[in-house]
Formats: sequence, C-alpha cells, structure tokens
Amino acid sequence: MYMNKMNKKMLALTIAASLSLLGCEKAPKPAVDTGERINLQAIYSVTQSDINKIAENLAVNYRVVTNIPTDKCDSKVADGACFEVELTFTAKQAIAAKDWTIHFSQIAPIQSFESDDFSVKHLNGDLHLISLKDTFSGFAPGEQKTLNFRAMFWSLAESDVMPNYIVSAPGLEARVIESTKPFIDKESGLEVVPHVEAFTDTNTQFKRSASDNTQWLTSEKLYQRNSRLVEDKLAVIQAIIPTPKSVSIDANSGFADISQGIAVSLGNVKHEEVEAAISRLGKLGVKQSSAGLPLRLSIVSNNDKVIGSYGLTVTDKEISIVGVDANGVFNGLQSLASLVTVGESRLPMLAVDDEPHFAFRGMLVDVARNFHSKEFILKLLDQMAAYKLNKLHLHLGDDEGWRLEIPSLPELTDIGAKRCFDVIEENCLISQLGAGIDDNSSVSGYYSVSDYQEILQAATARHIQVIPSLDMPGHSRASIKAMTARYKKFMALEDEAKAKQFLLEDFEDNTTYSSVQFYGDNTINACLESSYDFVVEVMTQVKKIHADAGQPLTRYHIGADETAGAWLESPACKAFVADNDKGVTQMSELGAYFIERVAGILSDLDIETAGWSDGMEHTRVDNMPAIVQANAWDALFWGGHDKVHQLANRDWQVVISSPDVLYFDFPHEADPKEHGYYWASRHTNTEKVFQFMPDNLPVHAEFWLDRQDNAYVADDTKTPLAAGQKFLGIQGQLWSENVRTDDMVEHKVFPRLLALAERAWHQADWAVPYNYQGAKYSSQSNTFTADLKAMRDSQWYSFASTLGHKEFAKLELAQIDYRLPTVGAIIQAGKLHANIAFPGLTIEYQVNGGNWLTYHDPIAVSGEVNLRSRSTNGLRASRITQVK
Repeated sequence: MYMNKMNKKMLALTIAASLSLLGCEKAPKPAVDTGERINLQAIYSVTQSDINKIAENLAVNYRVVTNIPTDKCDSKVADGACFEVELTFTAKQAIAAKDWTIHFSQIAPIQSFESDDFSVKHLNGDLHLISLKDTFSGFAPGEQKTLNFRAMFWSLAESDVMPNYIVSAPGLEARVIESTKPFIDKESGLEVVPHVEAFTDTNTQFKRSASDNTQWLTSEKLYQRNSRLVEDKLAVIQAIIPTPKSVSIDANSGFADISQGIAVSLGNVKHEEVEAAISRLGKLGVKQSSAGLPLRLSIVSNNDKVIGSYGLTVTDKEISIVGVDANGVFNGLQSLASLVTVGESRLPMLAVDDEPHFAFRGMLVDVARNFHSKEFILKLLDQMAAYKLNKLHLHLGDDEGWRLEIPSLPELTDIGAKRCFDVIEENCLISQLGAGIDDNSSVSGYYSVSDYQEILQAATARHIQVIPSLDMPGHSRASIKAMTARYKKFMALEDEAKAKQFLLEDFEDNTTYSSVQFYGDNTINACLESSYDFVVEVMTQVKKIHADAGQPLTRYHIGADETAGAWLESPACKAFVADNDKGVTQMSELGAYFIERVAGILSDLDIETAGWSDGMEHTRVDNMPAIVQANAWDALFWGGHDKVHQLANRDWQVVISSPDVLYFDFPHEADPKEHGYYWASRHTNTEKVFQFMPDNLPVHAEFWLDRQDNAYVADDTKTPLAAGQKFLGIQGQLWSENVRTDDMVEHKVFPRLLALAERAWHQADWAVPYNYQGAKYSSQSNTFTADLKAMRDSQWYSFASTLGHKEFAKLELAQIDYRLPTVGAIIQAGKLHANIAFPGLTIEYQVNGGNWLTYHDPIAVSGEVNLRSRSTNGLRASRITQVK
C-alpha cells in the first residue's frame, strides 16, 4: 500500500514538473487517473515538419534596450533595478503552425513583458518559456514579431545572452533555432553568439546606474594607458616569473651557452619527481645531451626553509639546483625554464635564492556548470606547475552538472552529467545555461575513474594537490535529481529500502525559495539521514579513487553554500527541529548543522574540511574540526576584509579568493564585448591582478574603485587581524556559467594566471605591510605612497614586457589560447599611433576594409581604421577594435 502511494506521489510530481517545464499548468486528467498513454501530438496542431522549419527559418535578435529602471520594474526586487530587452523574431518563410513553444536561458528572471503574440515566464534556474498567445496568427514571409520584457538587475555585456533557443511541442522532437547557435570565429578562436545585437549606447547599455563612473575602454583610452610602459630588454632576459625572493647578478656576468643542450645529473633526486619539469625544458627547445652544459640537481634538507624552497646558480661551466626537497628542485627547474627565451641558446648567468610566500597557491576551475575536458585540465596542470602554483581546486558538482564517476551511484553521471531537452529529467538534466538539446555536446560530460586518476597522477608528478569539490547543501540540483531518478528506478523494482537509501529531497516539502541562481529545488535536505548516507558513500568512493591513484585525499571542499529559505515547509525538518539531540532549535540553524555534520564525516575519514566563507561563518567553532580551510570571497569594496579577518581570527586557514581581483570569469576590460560576468568588477586585467596585496586587504581602498568605479572606504578598525595572524594563501577562480569551450577558459585564465602566480609566490617590496592596530583607508589616505606606486609600476612594466617577449611564446608552444590584448591607438595629425599592453606582440591595422598590415611606426591613414594584435606564432588574432 505504501509503495503504491509513493509511486502515485512520484508520478504526480513527475507529471506536474514536466508539464510546468513544457508550459502547461495542469496534467490531462486521464494520464493521472487511468495511467493510459495519451497521444499528445493529437492535441496540438503543430507537426514535426513545422518544428523543423521554425528552427531553420526563425531569425532571433536580442537587443538590450536600456538598463535605466522605469516604473515597470518591480520595486520590491533587486532594489528596483531591472533592464529592458527587445526580443525580435523574423520568419524567413511563412509559419502557420500554432501550439509550439521556445525554451531559452536568461540569466536574470523576467519580471514583466509586452507582446501581442507571445507570453514568457521564468521556469527554474535560468530557464524561461515563450509560448504563443491565443491571438497569435502565424508569420507571413519576412514578418517580424516582438516580445519586450524586463528582467532583474542589469545586462552590461553581450556575453550575458545565452545561445541555443529550443523550439518544441509535446510529443515531437525539439530543435535548436539555427539563428541562436554559437559559432567560433576563425581568427580569434572565440565563441560568437550570433543573435545578440551589439551594444552602442553608453548611458542606456553600458552603465549600471546613474552613479556608474565606469569608462568604456576605447582605443584612445587604451593608448594613453599603454603609453606608460617602458621596456628594459636586459631585465626581460634576466626575468624569472614568478619573481624569486633573491637574485644576484654580477655586473660583469654574461651568458651561459646551452646550444648543445643540458646534461642532467639527478644526484639524490628521483627521476619521477622532476620528470615533468625536465620534459618542459625539452619542449622549450632545451634538449638533453651528454655534451650539453652540466645541470646538477640535489636535495639538501633545511628545516629553516619552507617546503618548495631552492637555490639556482647558472655559470658558464654548469647549472646547479639545490632544493630543500624534491618540490624545491622541481621549482628550481621551472625557474630555469623561465630564463629560457624560445629560439635562443643562451641563459643569463646569475644566482637565485628562493622560497614561496604562500603555502597555498591555488586555481579553481568550475567544470560543473559547463564541462571542460580532461585534456584541458592536463594542459592547465602543466602551466600551473610552470609558474609554481600548487593547488588545483576542481569544482566537480553543482546545479547544472555532476562531473565525477562514482561507481556505486551511476545515476550521478548517467543523468547528472548530461543536459538535454528532457522535461521529466529521467535521462538527463533539463537544458540550462543555453546547453541545447544534444547530451553529447561539449558542455556535457564527466571524468571516468580512470580519467580522474590520470589527472591526479599528472598533478602528483607536478607537485600539485587536487582538492575536489562537490558543492552542498546548496548548488546541488544535479545530485538531487540523479538520486531522485535512482529512487524511481528502485521503487519500480519494489525495493523501497534501496530507493530511499541516498534520497536527497523530501517529497512532502512545499517550501518556496529561490537560490542565488534562481533555482527552487537545488538544496539537499539537511534533515534526512539519507542525505548524510549519500555524503559518506560519495566521500568513501572519492577517497578510494585518490588512494588508488597515489594521491591521498587529505582535503575536500564541501562548498558549504546555503540557500536562504530552504526546508521551511519540510515535514522532515519540522520534525527534526522539534525533537533532536544536536542542539538545533530553529530552522535557521540547519545550514550550519549540515556543514558541521559533514565536516565530522570528513574527519572520520581523515579528510580535512574546506568551504566557502559565507557558509562556514555560521558554524560553531567548537563543532568544527581543528583544521578548517575557509575560502574568503567577500568583495573588498563591500567591507569584505571584515569577514576575512573574522575567519582568520578563528585560527582557520584562510585562502583569499577576493572577487574584485581573483575571479577570472570577469571581463579583462570594461567593454561590452569583453566576455564575462561582472557582479564585483567590470575590468580585471592582468595588471590589476599584479597590483594585488593579499596580505593587506583594506589598503586597496586607496587605489582601487568599487564595481561602479567609485571610490570607497575600508574601515579596518572594527575587526583587525589578531597580532601575527596570517593567511594560508590565495586562489584564482574560473566559474563557468557562460564559459562553454576549453578555448574560452584559456582566454579567461591566461595571462591572468601568471600574475596570480606572481602574487602567490612573491611578496613584492612595494606591498604595504598590514597594520595590526587597524586603520581606515580611502583615496585620501596615503599609506601606499607615490614612491611605492612608482616602484610597483616599474616592476609591472618589466613583468608585462617579459610576458610579451618571453612567456607568450611558451604558452603558444603548450597550445594555450591566452587572451590577446586589444590595441591602443590614436590618430594624430593624420597619422596612426598604436601600442600594446604586452610589448613583443604584433600590431595589425586595416584601413577602409582593405588588407591587414603590420604596424611598425606612426603611419599616415585616412578613413575607417581597424586594429588587432596577433600572437607571436601568427596563428591567432585578438578581438578587432576601431580608432576614431
């Protein structure tokens, strides 16, 4: 009886969910009452041929009308901020069919709309549904119909617009509308979403609000900024990235000849501990040869030195690297590689004494929102090692995807790793983030056990620790839906115990809530024992996978994101709060209870706990393990240093992850064509990352601006760091909501990763020491003096020149598609003057649509002038800009 009741409940829930995603309000009664199959196609006039023709012939155009709020914005949502969009549909051929719908992704929920022909509503997450009104009378050939809508917040970048609009009808195969399919630009390698109309107006499209002082980066403004650069070619030759703690160069020193290669002597170093670094030298053109310059490696323990420290000496007779451990020798080899200029056969003679500033030097890659291939991760590990980063935070699970095979729970990847057009979500997750209908597309996928172990082994060979993350309790929709599918499977087999074993949701929970990404069903229920059984099962499996690969799982990132308002109407949670021995007396305490309990599970498995600051801060210190890592991602201009200091003063290991500067999914520059989200920064270029002083967060108020480019004040008198308190390290983040290709990940991460490595490894001599007494900082205070600024800027010029003249060629050999900078330019007295942020790259110009020419010196031009930069190998070009 109970099983039949539960099956009926699940059937009703499935039908309700699927019809909601299709845009229907109610299920046809016969489907529920009798269980008979209904021929849905017979109810609708549209045919499969119609769906195919609509997909082929409907031209979609998405135009942001304005970000200026009107009285049509909902004043109770987002402080009344909303933007208006004109969505236009033009039929190339006549469309007579009715009863079809369009599903599309829109990152901000739609509030209101106007149209004579269409209705639109938010379904879940970013998924929206356009349906036809009764007044819809079809399209004549060439006819245009419009849907105007308003959505919360702002739209400030063309990359906000998601691709792959899906036309469908019940009982028919869905199709992606051709005019919304993205393509790759053959010159730049960047993805283009074709139905987005270019932004042109500063006030209505580029500005967030009337008080937004962000300046659209024109070629002219960029020219002025680049004009500060001063090249020092000798400094480039001698440069090592990241900068060592100490470099000694004799004024009379010359160069060591490596034209015959190098003769490696391992000494007491094991070959497998340095093989990856020696291999990289070979790829840069430094081959091994018995006739080559001797390269002597050795390990000499020194308890006064930190892990990874080394000494490097280059003379005309030999190269010597002495590390305090194998990691140190490996780092010394990477510094040797940094001295190499591709195509040259000499090295500057010098002596290096070096050690890392931070123990934790990390990079996060989100492969959950959109999948990224094993091959990309392996390439990334090579570059992380090249620049001495040592922690890969792999974000493997979120609302839109579960990316790691768990052999005992195949549903996690059978369903949770794929997105397609399945409104019941029994074969895949519904298409979010513009994924389209093909569950074999590159945004779907997962790492098999063998794939993941290959990643782990590659990381181990490069002295990199992999820290996996499968976000919970929020951001967990993929796992929730997968375990619900498992429930259905075993209920159909009449095995209730197995069905409920790892269930993550309470089917009786009628709570209405919305996560930050606008999901209403993405939070693991904290009151079900099966939720914790799931955690134990997954973590036991992940631990074994790590152990079998030779890299023990010693630290795991819970995520620890909460969803405000979840569980309030869950009968399971009401019962638990009313009667438990865990000290939980209010619904608001359930999030902390979940994190504390999962941390305890991890401790029992000898795994250390890590999590994001917003979830971790609510836990009770006495209920947490002795070692806790907290990633602090609070925006500095909102006083984020306060929370960071609070967590550090708990004696937790704080990893600085400030979005103002360390979120690499944000745009490089302030231009609507620059790809990325921008909730904390409109422009985070490589120079800004280089400027970061991670040991002293509040001081940035003196020279950085808030997200609208206005000055802000950082008051550090309320919660200063306790005397002597330090941070564990820093981490760059690449979130993937709108990053759909591996090449785009590389475009976003590089070359910012090199500046991240610089700040993680080397403490700059221009950095302002932290004031443990507390202080207030603003554009009016002068802690960061003019002399310090001059020192910083001078070092940036050398760093930028080193990238352009040396490091980009190495990235190209590794097939890394780093972002090529746009070109700065002015036309003065009829002549084109152009420059670039990274000297060494080629500048090209085009006049009146003619051939592209290489720029060398100021040249007379007349008419429309386009500009772009080109990679050192000549295979790629930057985004094209224009000079007026």
